[in-house]
Amino acid sequence: MDLLRLYEWIDIKAVLIFSCVFLLLSDYIRHKVPKNFPPGPWALPIIGHLHRIDYTKIHLQMAKFAEKYGDILHIRILGPRIVILSGYKRVKEVYTQQGDNLADRPVLPMINDISEDKGLVAASGYKWKQQRRFALSTLRNFGLGKKSLEPSVHLECRFLNEAFSNENGQPFDPQILLNNAVSNVICVLVFGNRFEYSDHEFQSLLKNINEAVFLDGSFWAQLYNMFPWLMRRLPGTHHKIFVLLNKVIGFVREKVNAHRADYDPSNPRDYIDCFLAEMEKLKDDTAAGFDVENLCICTLDLFVAGTETTSTTLYWGLLYMIKYPEIQVQEEIDRVVGGSRQPSLSDKDNMPFTNAVIHEIQRIGNIVPLNVVRITVEDTQIGKYSIPKGTPVIGHLTSVLFDESEWETPHSFNPGHFLDAEGKFRRRDAFLPFSLGKRVCLGEQLARMELFLFFSSLLQRFTLSSPVGVEPNLDFKLGGTLCPHPYELCAVPR
Repeated sequence: MDLLRLYEWIDIKAVLIFSCVFLLLSDYIRHKVPKNFPPGPWALPIIGHLHRIDYTKIHLQMAKFAEKYGDILHIRILGPRIVILSGYKRVKEVYTQQGDNLADRPVLPMINDISEDKGLVAASGYKWKQQRRFALSTLRNFGLGKKSLEPSVHLECRFLNEAFSNENGQPFDPQILLNNAVSNVICVLVFGNRFEYSDHEFQSLLKNINEAVFLDGSFWAQLYNMFPWLMRRLPGTHHKIFVLLNKVIGFVREKVNAHRADYDPSNPRDYIDCFLAEMEKLKDDTAAGFDVENLCICTLDLFVAGTETTSTTLYWGLLYMIKYPEIQVQEEIDRVVGGSRQPSLSDKDNMPFTNAVIHEIQRIGNIVPLNVVRITVEDTQIGKYSIPKGTPVIGHLTSVLFDESEWETPHSFNPGHFLDAEGKFRRRDAFLPFSLGKRVCLGEQLARMELFLFFSSLLQRFTLSSPVGVEPNLDFKLGGTLCPHPYELCAVPR
């Protein structure tokens, strides 16, 4: 009997040893460092550099790695090796000279389980090119990047100012109001209508978006992308992302269905109507993605991206204004605009300091610190290194916006970065918060318009300050975007 137990123990031990050896060999074969690949930190089997990564400040750790391994390096966290590009010169060189080869996205299970290679953010190849072309041309027809859109933003500025005024100078967190105001601009373009700040259902939806974007950058989400077959069966916050985004998708789907019910081909009201028209026009080109499901995901992408990034930038902006009240921009606004009318885009050239402050907020706010991952379409050469087809590549935007060879005081809030010796606004080549190349932010022109009009309108009407006895905290929290911790301010009418 004892001998039988010994054999059983040996068998179990042999199975365990075999399994461990098999896993190690499998991992080595699947993730063997390719020939002439960029260097990187020493990695452990299977987990790679997981033991060296803190997801709450991964963008800062990449900067430390670049100091040791150079501006082209690689890391590996459980899955494939990822090439990291650092510094303005390197990121610009690769994204501009090899833009076509870095135009695709990797297939990430979490995104794929939601969008199935649809939409504007996650899609690749022919479908993505067709959808991006259509979105740009359609939104431009409705005023994107043109003065014809300015009255819509002006209207929203008035509603936002009124909402701030209703707080009667008492402390409040401005985040959801900023979300609502910014979102309304893209909602008019996409859905054809705006939403009142008293619409609690819509504000709840915006909170769902904020939370989902934050959780999308969490370690749980990365685990899901590495082991989807396992994580689908295990509890965790990754499941909450699907719950939150499915509520947003449900809202979008209702809007799409309502548009289909009263669609008039002779009178397109917004992006959804134009997409429905394109569906008829290109119904034989199924690869282009003009179908109802893709309409829902494309609309979701525009809605979320058009809300989250600009409102987060404004949220940082107001925080910096209460942190450094001595550089608030009222003097220039009063001199150029006065108090009898709203600031206009035509004022921007005459408001160099305000423009510089907004640009510095974008730079130091650094809301997409690692950029969105791209993937090599074919084998390519980056610098002296060989990068195989299908390798994920990330342009480290933190290293660009804080590049010590490009910025005089990169780690300080300094609007002087964007002013010349005569106090005139100057453009900076290393100012790339919207990224670069084929995947440059589709809504860059809209975001620039919104940032200038919302920011200058608020500072024209209010003196912003921190609540009595509260020191503004510039610490960040990192999720899908980098944003401030919740804070309160006082907005006293001027």
